[in-house]
Amino acid sequence: MKDFWDERYKQNDYAYGKNPNEYLKSKLEDFEPGVILFPAEGEGRNSVFAAKKGWKVSAFDISAEGKKKALRLAEEEGVEINYHTTPLSSLGYCKNQFDAIALIYAHLQPDERKDYFGFFTQILKNNGKIIFEGFSKKHLEYQAKYPNVGGPKEERMLFSEKEIKEAFADLDFLEFYEGEIDLNEGEFHKGKGWVIRFVAQKKS
Repeated sequence: MKDFWDERYKQNDYAYGKNPNEYLKSKLEDFEPGVILFPAEGEGRNSVFAAKKGWKVSAFDISAEGKKKALRLAEEEGVEINYHTTPLSSLGYCKNQFDAIALIYAHLQPDERKDYFGFFTQILKNNGKIIFEGFSKKHLEYQAKYPNVGGPKEERMLFSEKEIKEAFADLDFLEFYEGEIDLNEGEFHKGKGWVIRFVAQKKS
């Protein structure tokens, strides 16, 4: 997967654009800035937006090419982000470290997902929030109609409500939505898709 993402991100254009995800943007504008983590952050469009809004930003991804473009975008916008490409186990994040974690199209491998989601819950502060948007299993039907909408092409890489709510059982879901949206995010997220969105808060 690293080679796949390096190949996608090494192009001059930003694969998913420079503007932040609309759902993330709407949520961050409602929250008091604090310390936020962006897993699977790619080319930095979301983390740079958060930094511009006053958040202290950490991010990681497997792609060195994504990191290069994220740091370039941060420099263009006059902000700083702390971005790593080392494995999660080597990052040294601590329990109760983050006020928010943004999981925006972070389609982790199924055999890693449970451990990752459990770890994210641990490093979230009490009353901290997870902001999530990702493609659900029904999205496969949309890929056939809208070939430019993107997303994983294997059902196992997509999400279900049951899986999400089991993985984050220790959180309170403040809002949860599964349904159709229009995507217009760079070259690779164009068209209608079927997603899950939620905000969940860690119990104090």
